[in-house]
Amino acid sequence: MGLEKLFYPSSIAIVGASRQPGKIGYIILKNLIEYGFKGKIYPVNPNATEILGLKCYPRVSAIPEPVDVVVVSVPAPKVPDVIEDAGKAGAKFAVIIASGFKEVGNVELEERVVEIAHKYGMRILGPNIFGYVYTPSKINATFGPRDVIPGNVAFVSQSGALGIALMGTTILEGIGVSAIISIGNKSDLDDADFLEFFESDPNTGVVLIYMEGVKDGKRFVEAAAKTTLKKPVIVIKSGRTEVGARAAASHTGALAGDIAVYESAFKQSGVLMAKSVEEAFDWVKALAWNPVPEGENLVVITNGGGAGVQASDTFADDGIALRTPPKDLVENLKKFLPSFAAFANPIDLTGMATPEWYYKALYEALKNPDVHAITVLYCRTQLADPMDVAKAILNAINDAGVKKPLTVSLIGGEDVYQAIRFLTQHRIATYPTPERAAHAMAALYHYKWNREYVAKRLEYLKS
Repeated sequence: MGLEKLFYPSSIAIVGASRQPGKIGYIILKNLIEYGFKGKIYPVNPNATEILGLKCYPRVSAIPEPVDVVVVSVPAPKVPDVIEDAGKAGAKFAVIIASGFKEVGNVELEERVVEIAHKYGMRILGPNIFGYVYTPSKINATFGPRDVIPGNVAFVSQSGALGIALMGTTILEGIGVSAIISIGNKSDLDDADFLEFFESDPNTGVVLIYMEGVKDGKRFVEAAAKTTLKKPVIVIKSGRTEVGARAAASHTGALAGDIAVYESAFKQSGVLMAKSVEEAFDWVKALAWNPVPEGENLVVITNGGGAGVQASDTFADDGIALRTPPKDLVENLKKFLPSFAAFANPIDLTGMATPEWYYKALYEALKNPDVHAITVLYCRTQLADPMDVAKAILNAINDAGVKKPLTVSLIGGEDVYQAIRFLTQHRIATYPTPERAAHAMAALYHYKWNREYVAKRLEYLKS
């Protein structure tokens, strides 16, 4: 059975829906209603007749119509009976919020829940999760933040608390999501199931996974490789060290495994492996808001030599060599820049750079067919207000009418951060340091190369 009814359900029941604000069953129900789900919502609580204006039912089987998804928020010992009842009623998916299963040694209870579900053809998401979001269907069946921004990033997290926190990060960073999936103990549905769905999901352009371990490595590699051919897959692999692996085992019951095995699997499938949350979200912004580079000619534009050097070093560390800029680009830049500007790569506009210079330089680089990607760096000066520079960058992009990979770094104090936020709101991947802007651009190139490698590898395996 595919996952269509999980993401496009006609009805959702909340077992354990509560009348008390602050309770998980209350928050999930409220989020689902207020985020705008258009299907039918059924609160299930034997001790209530109505919650949040909706008629309440004593059990799933008492609901007069079939239910596609059952969200289960009751204590772990009660879960088998709920699954049995929901299965008999014909539910397709159970999203089990409850904890107290494999992660605390209750393996037998978890296996029993899955066995009951499969007896009725039902699939299980969880347990030990915070729920799930799918913005195209206006589903927010979580006890996390409500106002998730719609977009094209699908986020799958094995950690519940970290996943909820990162829901907030997507809102703060202005990153729009198609889906947020809390996957927890992965008793049934796992990363590969969701990769298979997101591979062909027209609403998803980038997949980000926080992973502690996998059940079936071969299946994951196959699913990730197919997805990588169409869209980037980023994995934050936790448990990379012995200490971290022990923490993962006690957290979700995951067997983290040898990191070298994971690195090999990620290489075979074209996955980008991030070592930190910050790195992963930096890459997500660059990959979600930019096209893939069409060529290797990357140009750096800066008003500070030091920032340019830091970006150059980062590119070199990431295996990217900056080439000499096209001659016609340099000639056009010389028409308005001072003679002491540097026209190598990075192109240094000098500390005298004005917003107008930034506009003209970026416009010329965007219009030049031999420039394939651009990183713009700005160090705070009194000659160029950061918001004016940000607006100049946006205007150059709009006026050039050309979509090329672009990352930006604006470096300075509080007013600079306002300019970063401005560009981020306009889906321009912007960062507070030159290293992060360069590293994010490198991720675009690494995805381009990974995709080419995977395509060749799959072609070889077919022959």
